[in-house]
Amino acid sequence: MEDKIRINELCYSTLSSDKPNTFETYIDQGGYSTWKNIVSSSMNKKEIIELVLKSGLRGRGGAGFPTGRKWSFINQDSDDIKYLVCNADESEPGTCKDRDILRYNPHALIEGMLITSYAIGAEVSYCYLRGEFIDDVYSTFKTALNDAYDNKLIGKNILNSNINIEIHDLIGAGAYIVGEETAMLESIEGKKGFPRFKPPFPAVKGLFGRPTIINNVETLASIPKIIENGPEWFNSIGTKDSPGFKCFSVSGHVNKPGNYEIPLGTPFKKLLELAGGMKNGKKIKAVIPGGSSVPVVPGEIMLETNMDYESITKAGSLLGSGAVIIMDEDTNMVEVIHRIARFYYSESCGQCTPCREGTGWMYKIIDKILKGNGTLEDLKTLESIPNMISGSTICALGDAAAMPVESFIKNYKEEFLKYIKTQEEVADNNYTNNNNNKEFVMQQK
Repeated sequence: MEDKIRINELCYSTLSSDKPNTFETYIDQGGYSTWKNIVSSSMNKKEIIELVLKSGLRGRGGAGFPTGRKWSFINQDSDDIKYLVCNADESEPGTCKDRDILRYNPHALIEGMLITSYAIGAEVSYCYLRGEFIDDVYSTFKTALNDAYDNKLIGKNILNSNINIEIHDLIGAGAYIVGEETAMLESIEGKKGFPRFKPPFPAVKGLFGRPTIINNVETLASIPKIIENGPEWFNSIGTKDSPGFKCFSVSGHVNKPGNYEIPLGTPFKKLLELAGGMKNGKKIKAVIPGGSSVPVVPGEIMLETNMDYESITKAGSLLGSGAVIIMDEDTNMVEVIHRIARFYYSESCGQCTPCREGTGWMYKIIDKILKGNGTLEDLKTLESIPNMISGSTICALGDAAAMPVESFIKNYKEEFLKYIKTQEEVADNNYTNNNNNKEFVMQQK
């Protein structure tokens, strides 16, 4: 690892310009040269997939699945219609990297979508943007898309070749569940965003029943530089199993919250330093390293952890979307999990009983505890619910709701106990309430 951490090297490379999102800025920095070379040379599609496979690029949306391997699931010898879908929904709480790529470097995403579409044989691609992006994020991406069309980089007979690729933009309605890839496909088809059973997987039967590849914004925006510089360049950065750069969205009790694009394997201490350190000189208490859907990690453990898939897993959590939520020593952990649980209760699509009922059950018990009305029996019930949800639902939202609750109780149980009334206090409170009710009834008579 270099002493000086390299940032903004991949997805945020245009930030050095006063107008980072314009077509002219992207061209000045060598943008679309990779795509032009592919078109002019009619580069072998399987060769592109092999380059991405060798690079070791893993999906940057949360699951971390190898990108090249996902692409290889497409049957290249089939004449069937194929689709590419860019997941720009970015609904994971704490995550704000993809919207900044769309806002500041949209052409990197567009070029990545073009290269990916060509590689998998898709002539039609969709970029599905979160409903809340309707303002500057969507308009910026739309302008960039129009500029690429105007310069004959997208459309029919691209750059006077026989290559045809259309890219369409769509705006969702703001539902968290459509961040799940099959629910997104349902939404694009005009249906309610319910996740589908898998298998079949989208690469076999996806959008409109056709083979489909779904990749995250950051993943696709990484493709042009990987093809340009070669897989050896990319996997020489980071670690053996977590190569390349990753955008981390740092928020919470830090002096400089924001997006930091750094090599995977960078120590968390260094990321905290880039974010200006702890606010007001407070001590670090806890970190959620991959968005609100992953387990919380005590601060002292995170301070000895590196920011890569394997290290975060060893620490007891997941890298997820790369949303790093940092909490100081004064944070009330019961209040934090109360808010997280309320979010997942609200966003459950209701298709699966364990998720529909379990998310509400967990939230209501935490709410009861936070209000000082909970018992040890309530806490015991709360501890048991995650096991009944995890692995029992069509998509991962159930697990996303269960894992944080389980980890908060495991690591900060004493804070829950401070809100718990003893059985004697409960009995005394019930006795007092009953007597007050009787007195009120007598007064009315």
